[in-house]
Amino acid sequence: MSSDSIRILGIDPGLRITGWGMIEVQGTRIRHVEHGTIRPDVKASLAERLSVLFSEMGALVADYSPDECAIEEAFMANNASSALKLGHARAAGLLAPAHAGVPVYEYAARLVKKSVVGTGAADKAQIGAMIGVLLPGCKASADAADALAIAICHSHHRKAHSLGSAA
Repeated sequence: MSSDSIRILGIDPGLRITGWGMIEVQGTRIRHVEHGTIRPDVKASLAERLSVLFSEMGALVADYSPDECAIEEAFMANNASSALKLGHARAAGLLAPAHAGVPVYEYAARLVKKSVVGTGAADKAQIGAMIGVLLPGCKASADAADALAIAICHSHHRKAHSLGSAA
């Protein structure tokens, strides 16, 4: 990694599947580093699943040494229970990098979609297709593609955060 480049870890939180994607940004150039998913045992207790998410996210931060992290903001779902569970997964995604001293930034889903596809109403297939265009050779699952999109969104908007602070 060059001294004037930064690594950004994008996180698409979920209790069943958490997508993650690491990019490296140098000026306006974006390079794919790695991506994947974390899938806690769906039969495990909530506490055990959150522990897995926190532990795995911590390992990713230790292995890839991101300079910054970006995560999708919570959105109000029709089901309050689902929104609460998503909030738990987001907490694990926020805490692991923060615990390691990595600043974490939050982005609304519509802004992520608009930043990558050009419309805030884009669907998962459109996001996946654009990730393939923006990061040639990258073949990511839907959850990992969403995480890469979050990282790319942050790369486009991070200058605005220099006036503010991380989450």
